[in-house]
Amino acid sequence: MHLMAGAEVWADLKGPGNRVDGRSSAQRFRVLAIGMVALTSLVAFESFAVTTAMPTVAQALDGLSLYPLAFGGTLAAGVVSMVLSGRWCDLAGPSAPLRAGVAVFVAGLLVAGAAPTMWLLVLGRITQGLGGGLMSVALYVVVGREISAALRPRVFALLAGAWLVPSIVGPAFAGGIVQHAGWRWVFFGVALLAVPAAALVLPRVRRRGEPARNDRPVPTWSRLWWAIGVAAAAVLVQYGGQREGLVAVLLIVTGTVCLVGFTPRLLPPGTFAARPGLPSVIALRGVAGAAMAATEIFVPLLLVRERGLTPSVVGLILATGAIGWFTGSWVQGRTADRWPPTRWLITGMTIMVLGVAATTTTVASATPIAVCVMGLVLLGVGMGVIYPVLPVVTLSLSAPHEQGTNTSALQLSESLFVTATLAFTGVLFAAWLSRSAGTAYLAGFVPAQALALLGVLVARRTRLPAGVLRHGTGDRTRRSRGIDLNRT
Repeated sequence: MHLMAGAEVWADLKGPGNRVDGRSSAQRFRVLAIGMVALTSLVAFESFAVTTAMPTVAQALDGLSLYPLAFGGTLAAGVVSMVLSGRWCDLAGPSAPLRAGVAVFVAGLLVAGAAPTMWLLVLGRITQGLGGGLMSVALYVVVGREISAALRPRVFALLAGAWLVPSIVGPAFAGGIVQHAGWRWVFFGVALLAVPAAALVLPRVRRRGEPARNDRPVPTWSRLWWAIGVAAAAVLVQYGGQREGLVAVLLIVTGTVCLVGFTPRLLPPGTFAARPGLPSVIALRGVAGAAMAATEIFVPLLLVRERGLTPSVVGLILATGAIGWFTGSWVQGRTADRWPPTRWLITGMTIMVLGVAATTTTVASATPIAVCVMGLVLLGVGMGVIYPVLPVVTLSLSAPHEQGTNTSALQLSESLFVTATLAFTGVLFAAWLSRSAGTAYLAGFVPAQALALLGVLVARRTRLPAGVLRHGTGDRTRRSRGIDLNRT
């Protein structure tokens, strides 16, 4: 589906009547799309490769206790940079935050690759998170400002396809790199390739975007401070999980209170109540992403430590999830107009419930590895069904001057939910690891199952019009608006 969708995008961009901006040639947009796909593919490869390599890294640097923080710290940093990027894009367009994001992302890769200790590697991963957050929001805004509404669903399908090849070959390739060249080249290799990919995108993104309208208050920078507070709170919870005694209790309690108090400041009103419209869409992105992360992050560690598999084999197993993702996206893309978005979202989350359940059974040593493979495939199918729907719907429910803020909120939701989930599952994992390995892994899988079930309920509350996926437009008169700027 992604290859066919890509061909359709190229054909549409060739037509002079379908140019997004009359001042720009179709060639500009073809190269822009290629660059966006290349950059997204590298980010995807880094994500899958690091997941595969991290068990080896943790053992090499004697930092198993910091294993969850190497992932959670990255996401926590992304929370801060997503808020910054959304504000930055709305004021000045996506060019500047995209350039800064690429530079910071590459710097983080270099720090992680050269790290002599686990703490420095975590610092590099946090730097990667800052750069990745800037890039991810900016790329969504590029689609919103540079691509017509009619083409956006196809472009998002193309970007979803950019995750396909890295998700299939990335884990296996990374496993080979770890075994034969060393884990450091997982980071260095992505850093080297990111520069030419960015060179395709950056010169073709307008340096100034549409000016923000004044019919709504301009968001204040206080949201950035709330984001920093959330990131710090998540780190406190995770770090507290590695301590013992009263210090651990104080850190965990303080971090939890801050997470509960700060997180609602960063998302649209009604998100945690899954209010119909944009709030429920944003909530679903977070719930689905957290369910996926809480399941997937512990699978490599479980298979390497408890089942004795090599990194290469684990990489191949993780790649099966990409086949499911491709299948879900292919089916949804080919038949999108047959069902309303809400029905697609309910179906995707239901499939994810089955996937988490199957993967969880792998904790029992008697469970065949094939069951884990089946669970990962189902997880991928569910995410493949729902993931392309959410950004199209978000842009369709957003005015031009809201695109940065609302797409930032969409991605923030995932980062916040995933960060909080990994923080608490990381604490439980560390607490149980020395007592019962099986219980430690269940600390990640059981919350994931609960989140997947919750996602089915949230999906039922979206109540979105059927025409969104076909036309890329929504009923603006009935839409739920984004961030309540008066609150901040």
